[in-house]
Amino acid sequence: MSWRQRLARLVGSLQDPQKVAGFQLLCGVEAPAAAAATGGGPEEDEKAEAPLAGEPRHRERQLGASGGPQPPGSERNQCQAKPGVGGAPNGVRNGQATKLGPASPRRAGALRRNSLTGEEGQLAHVSNWPLYYLFCLGTELGNELFYMLFFPFWIWNLDALVGRRLVVIWVLAMYLGQCTKDIIRWPRPASPPVVKLEVFYNSEYSMPSTHAMSGTAIPISMVLLTYGRWQYPLIYGLILIPCWCSLVCLSRIYMGMHSILDVIAGFLYTILILAIFYPFVDLIDNFNQTHKYAPLIIIGLHLALGIFSFTLDTWSTSRGDTAEILGSGAGIACGSHFTYKMGLTLDPPLDMLPLARPPISVTLLGKAILRILIGMVFVLVVRDIMKRITIPLACKIFNIPCDDVRKARQHMEVELPYRYITYGMVGFSITFLVPYLFFFIGIS
Repeated sequence: MSWRQRLARLVGSLQDPQKVAGFQLLCGVEAPAAAAATGGGPEEDEKAEAPLAGEPRHRERQLGASGGPQPPGSERNQCQAKPGVGGAPNGVRNGQATKLGPASPRRAGALRRNSLTGEEGQLAHVSNWPLYYLFCLGTELGNELFYMLFFPFWIWNLDALVGRRLVVIWVLAMYLGQCTKDIIRWPRPASPPVVKLEVFYNSEYSMPSTHAMSGTAIPISMVLLTYGRWQYPLIYGLILIPCWCSLVCLSRIYMGMHSILDVIAGFLYTILILAIFYPFVDLIDNFNQTHKYAPLIIIGLHLALGIFSFTLDTWSTSRGDTAEILGSGAGIACGSHFTYKMGLTLDPPLDMLPLARPPISVTLLGKAILRILIGMVFVLVVRDIMKRITIPLACKIFNIPCDDVRKARQHMEVELPYRYITYGMVGFSITFLVPYLFFFIGIS
């Protein structure tokens, strides 16, 4: 057997959905008997779930059920799998697992519904709840809620320079990961045999895992950016990296969203990206802050990258994710430019390095909590206002019906400006408007 045949065999083995299902079973996740017996359609899931919850929990019927407009998860809008690759097309609720659970079926936690496709996670019997909640935490480390808390916390309370540069690396890794998905076009693991505990990203392609890329890029970059700048034992960083990375990567297999190969590829791809781009992060951050025309170049470049990514494939939720990532990165970079020009935050001089951790006091903790509360309220208000403005405005400008927001957002002319402008303003608020507010009220 040649090395090519061995490599192809190894790739096929690592992509096998049976291995994902086996890992889920090992961790105590099984499909319920009712789903296996009936075929597990959405309506059967709702009927099975209602008596268990003690109240009717029938969801609103999916669009297109009676001949109306089809939802994003419909056949017309699926991301099709490449020929010859196993698994069902992305975005399709493609059956239930065949393993029978020993107990009554129960939806595994309050898993998020896909706001655009209307899908929900499958009914599943979970016998190991500590592992379930641990992996839910792991998967949240790659979701929007975490990013909206993590990056502002760094910028407002810990070290603005490290926070800005973490965002640069995150945008690079996530953008390249999303574009690579749309070029390779491999489907999610087939279900059955896999139990889909999460479907929020089910309409995206699978290879590589961008959760694995984020879960690799962030902890490694944190250690690279802080060691030598702050005084702490290196062993702390060396413990953090494998714990964070393995938790995120394994959570994606546990949730049934990625094969082992997807996760390994995401990890290795991130190492390659860091090896190439990390030496330029300092240069990029300095350019964003000091160059005269930095805001114009930042906005134009990120917008061009967004338009390019929208041409790679048909509609899926990755279109909006990519625009959101680019908009956030552009907003944070532009905000840091104006913050630097106005002298709101000044990085410590090099002769002060490494920095010592300030003593913990009631005043320090109180200001940190106050900054987070005030800052996050401000950011959420900005996001809500921009969302209410941009979607109707884009529909009006491009003459797209706005009655069905889900369907309207499938158009690049709506989704790109909505995500880009809204999250651009969120990023700009994080690095300029909120620090200016802190300076004004005296808690900077």
